[in-house]
Amino acid sequence: MQDFGAAFGEAFRLLVSLDRDLVEIVALSLRVSLGAVLAAAAIGMPIGAALAVARFPGRGAALVALNSLMGLPPVVVGLLVYLALSRAGPLGPLGLLYTPAAMTMAQMILVVPIVAAVSRQTIEDMKEEYEEQLRVLGVGPAGMIATLLWDARFSLLTALLAGFGRAIAEVGAVIIVGGNINHVTRVMTTAIALETSKGDLALALGLGLILLGLAIAVNAAVMVIRRTGNHAAFA
Repeated sequence: MQDFGAAFGEAFRLLVSLDRDLVEIVALSLRVSLGAVLAAAAIGMPIGAALAVARFPGRGAALVALNSLMGLPPVVVGLLVYLALSRAGPLGPLGLLYTPAAMTMAQMILVVPIVAAVSRQTIEDMKEEYEEQLRVLGVGPAGMIATLLWDARFSLLTALLAGFGRAIAEVGAVIIVGGNINHVTRVMTTAIALETSKGDLALALGLGLILLGLAIAVNAAVMVIRRTGNHAAFA
């Protein structure tokens, strides 16, 4: 019990003193995950909106595939990205393996289906409400997608926050493509796994507390955004 107490005390000391290694790991984690979420938004939101508005043969199969991709095993994604970025892979000449860019790519692939699926459901629900008005105004499919994306912006922000929560907590894929290299690709989740295996509980606990704080902050942000969206809808 004394060891655990000492570890918690040291963890709080690291947090209060803004330990250099801890800050470096947290900063890299945020940079990688935020980059992945922004890239996923640029890809996933238009895909989700297009699936919500368009009607075409095979749409049902596309929706099944999209929903299935939400459960992609992270280690499988990590393996596929590793193969693509390895020297023998198609993207090998770029030299991205074991870099933050490779980790961002892996996290992006995991987040895109979440953003696309949530966007599709959100836009489809809104389309049922506004489709007739938009058609009367002569708005085409592209204009409808843009309009609905804008009107659903508050709901879509919650999708991005959900994607960020998935990305920041990822460990399997990023350790495969990043290698957990100190001062290069070591993020919070991989550092926690490594430091726990080494018995260095102080740093692991400090990083764990930050991850917990981020999870609480994300959920609080989702609640605030939903309330803001509701007030805007009734204004």
